[in-house]
Amino acid sequence: MSDAVSRLNAALEGRYAIERELGEGGMATVYLADDVKHNRKVALKVLKPDLAAVVGAERFLAEIETTANLTHPHILPLFDSGEADGFLFYVMPYLEGETLGDRIDREKQLPVDEAVAIASKVGGALQHAHEQSVIHRDIKPANILLQGGEPVVADFGIALALGVAGGTRLTETVGAVLYEMLVGEPPYPGATAQAVLGKIIAGKPVSATEQRPSIPANVDAAVRKALEKLPADRFSSAQDFVRALGDDHFRHGELATAGASASVGPWKQLTVAGWSLAAVATLLAGWALLRPAPAPPGMVRFTITPTENAPLHVDGPSHDLAISRDGSLVVYQSGTQPADYQLYLRPLDQLESAPLRGTEGAAAPFFSPDGEWVGFTRGQALMKVSVFGGPPITLAEPPSRSGFSWGADDWIVFGSDTGLLRVSGGGGEPEALTTLDLDRNEDFHDYPHVVDGRDLVVFVIWVGTELELAVLDLDTGEVTRLGIPGTSPRYVSTGHIVYAARDGSVRAVPFDADALEVTDSPVPLVEGVGIKGTAAANFDVSDDGRLVYALGSTAGGGAPPTNLVLVEQDGTRSVMAELMDRAMSPRFSPDGLRVAYATTTTLGTGPEADLWVLDLGRGSRTRVTFGGNNRFYPIWMPDGTRLIHADSPANQNRLLSTPADGSGGSDTLLALGDRRFPTSWSADGRTLSYYVGPAGTPTDSRDLWMLHVDGDTRTEEPFVETPFMERGGIFSPNGRWLAYVSDKSGQNDVYARPFPGPGVEITISVEGGYEPVWAPSGSELYYRHEAELVVVSIEETGSSLAVGTPRHVLDDRFMRDTGGAAGGVANYDIAPDGESFVMVEDASTAGAAMLSPKLYVVTNWFEELRARVGN
Repeated sequence: MSDAVSRLNAALEGRYAIERELGEGGMATVYLADDVKHNRKVALKVLKPDLAAVVGAERFLAEIETTANLTHPHILPLFDSGEADGFLFYVMPYLEGETLGDRIDREKQLPVDEAVAIASKVGGALQHAHEQSVIHRDIKPANILLQGGEPVVADFGIALALGVAGGTRLTETVGAVLYEMLVGEPPYPGATAQAVLGKIIAGKPVSATEQRPSIPANVDAAVRKALEKLPADRFSSAQDFVRALGDDHFRHGELATAGASASVGPWKQLTVAGWSLAAVATLLAGWALLRPAPAPPGMVRFTITPTENAPLHVDGPSHDLAISRDGSLVVYQSGTQPADYQLYLRPLDQLESAPLRGTEGAAAPFFSPDGEWVGFTRGQALMKVSVFGGPPITLAEPPSRSGFSWGADDWIVFGSDTGLLRVSGGGGEPEALTTLDLDRNEDFHDYPHVVDGRDLVVFVIWVGTELELAVLDLDTGEVTRLGIPGTSPRYVSTGHIVYAARDGSVRAVPFDADALEVTDSPVPLVEGVGIKGTAAANFDVSDDGRLVYALGSTAGGGAPPTNLVLVEQDGTRSVMAELMDRAMSPRFSPDGLRVAYATTTTLGTGPEADLWVLDLGRGSRTRVTFGGNNRFYPIWMPDGTRLIHADSPANQNRLLSTPADGSGGSDTLLALGDRRFPTSWSADGRTLSYYVGPAGTPTDSRDLWMLHVDGDTRTEEPFVETPFMERGGIFSPNGRWLAYVSDKSGQNDVYARPFPGPGVEITISVEGGYEPVWAPSGSELYYRHEAELVVVSIEETGSSLAVGTPRHVLDDRFMRDTGGAAGGVANYDIAPDGESFVMVEDASTAGAAMLSPKLYVVTNWFEELRARVGN
C-alpha cells in the first residue's frame, strides 16, 4: 500500500476505508472506498497536492458547499468533502459501469437519436447548475457517467473550485461532446499537438453532417453554433442549445459562407477568449492559443528561438524556412545531416514548435496558398504533406534546383538547369515554362515566385556566378531581364520586388507590374540574412507584410561570426546582439541607450565595412552607412546625434560625420592623403582626437593629432609627434588629459598627457598595456594587459597624475582590435554608469548555446517601405 493511501486511511479512520485506486487524472486521484458509517461503496477523489496548495482548504470547502446543494437526476451528487492531513477530498456515489468516453472509444459513433438525447439531458443538467450560479469547467465524455443508459455529470465540485481559484484549463462545451458522440472523434482531432493545431488554425467551420450525412440539419446547425469561436456567436445558454436540438427548423448560417471566411487568415479568425475544447487542452499539452495582439504602428522586429530539441538548420543548400501567406505559421528545417532532417511548424505567436509528421529527411519547405499544405523535397522527389496530419504525397521527381513557389492556380513552379518548370499541386509530369538563352550563356533559371493575379513569375537567371532578377509573363511566355543583381525574389502588394543581395541584405525595389520594369533604386530592409553557396537566401515574406529570416554567412564568407556582449564587473555575460560577421570598436552612446559599431565581411571584392547602431531598449539594429568600403571606428558626438568615423583610402582617407539614426548622408570633416583614425571627442564637442599614418603603410610611424572645430572652421595640429607609433588617444571625461598607446619602450604601453598642454608624459601601464578607456568618473582608467582587463586609479595632482597599482577586473577572452596597428582603437567600451562593458566575442568559441540560430521577424514594414520608396 502506498504512503499516500496509508496516510489517507489513517486520517480518515472511522469514516472511510480506502480499498484501491480507481484512476488518476490531471487534477485528482480517485479511490474506491468503504463508507464506514453508511456501509456503502463510494468514490473518494483527492486533489493533487500542487492543486490543493493553489486552491486552499478554506476556499475549496466553501465552494464545494455550493455544489453539494445541486439536485438533478443527471448530476452526480456529493456525499461529503473535507480536509484530512493536508489532503483535500470529496466523496461521490460509486457507480459501476462506464463513462461516455469509454462508450465512444468502444462504439466510435452512437445512434443519432441516443446521442441527441444524452446531449439534451446533459444540457438540462448544466442549465440547472447555471441557474444555481454553478459552472462546470470540465465537461468532457470522461466526466459523464452512464448509469442504466442515462447520463450523469460528475466532478462539479473540483471543476468549480479550481475555476474559482484561477485555473486556466480549457474545457469542452456540450456541443463538442455531441459532435464526438455523432462523429466518433473531437471536432479538432489529431494524434499529435501539431495535428490538432493544424485543424484549429485552418479556421474551417465544424460540420458533423459532412462526416455523417444521416445527421439531421438542425442537429448539425446546433452543433456548429455551439462551436463558434466567437462567444457572441454561440448559444446564450445550455437551455437554448437543447431547444435547438429539438427544433427541426433550426438553422445556423451557411456552410458555404462559413467556408469562404476561412481564407481570411486562420489565426486572425481564432478568438480563444471563451473557446472551450478540452481535447485541445489535453492534446496540445501546454500550447497556449492566443489571439495575436494588434501590432503597434511602425516597423517592429522580434526574434523567435526554436525549441531546444528542434534547432533551426541553416547549413543546407536550399531555403530552410518559409512563412504562410497569412503570416501566421513558419515552417523550418531542423537537423544536421540529411538523414536527420525534419520540418517543424511554428506559429509566430507561440512558444513551441511541433514536428510535421512525414517530413523526415525533408528540405526546401514552402507553403500552399491556403496554408494547408507544405511542399518539400526529399532526395530527388518533390512532395507535399498536410498540416492537418497524414502521410506525405509524392508529386514529381523533377530535375530541380532548390526554389519553389505554389501559385493560387495550384501550379508549383520551380527552377532547373533547363529553365523554369511547373507541376500540378496534385502531382504529375513537370512541364516547361522557360528555356535557357544559350546565346547569353545562361546556366539556370531559379528561385521563382508566382505573382498571383498578375500571371507573372519573378525569378533569377544565372550566368556563371552572376545573378540577375527577371520576370516571366505567363500569358506571352516572354522573359524580361530587370538589370538587378540579386536572388530569391518575392513580389509584395506594395508594388515592390523584395530580394536578397549577395552581401546578405534584403532589399526592396519598386516594380511596375504592367510595364514590367523597375521604377526606382532599391532600398535595404534588413541585413545579415544567410546566403547559401547555391545563392538561396534564408528569408520569406507573407501577404500581410511579415518578413521572416535567419542570419547566416554572406556569400564568400571570410569574417567570423561575433556577438556583442554586455559584461558586468563580476564577469557576468549576456548577449546584446548575435552577428554573422565581425564586429569592431563598439561604442556606447552618451545616454547609454545605444551602441555604435562597425561590421566587416569578406566578399569577392575583398573586405568591406559599414556602421550600425544597436538600440538596447528595442533590440533593433539600424544600418547607418552603405558605402561598403571600409567605414569604421565610430565615435559619438557628445549630443548623441551623429557619428564621426573613418573612410577608406579609395575615398581620400576622409573623416566623415553621419547621422546616427541613418536618416541622411555623410558630411566630410576632413579629406587629406594620409589615413586618419578617429578615437575620441572632447567633452565640449570642439576637439577630435585622431591618429595619422601615411596611406598604405599601416605599420609605419603614427602620430596623435587634434582637429579643432569652430563652426565651419576646421584646424588641424599635431599633439604627439615621435619616431614611434602613438595611437588610440582618449580624452578624460573632464577633457584635461589624453590617454594613448605608444611603443616607444619597445612594447605597447599606456601613457597620458595633459591637454591642451604643455605638460609631462606620464606612464600609466605596468609591463605593457593597450586599448585604454576612461571610467565615466575620470578617477579610473581601464586598459588591456595580456589576457586580462585591468584598471588603475587616477588622481589629479596639479599638472600631474597620481596613478595607482593595476587591479585585475576581468579575464579577457574577448576580441581585440586587429585593424591597422593592433591596439590602436579599443575594441570595447564602458557604459556611462560605469557598471558594465560592451565587448566583442567570437561566436565560434562562445559555446553551443550561442550558435543556435534564431528566426528573426519584421512586421509592419509595408508602410515604411511606401514612405521610403514611394509607389
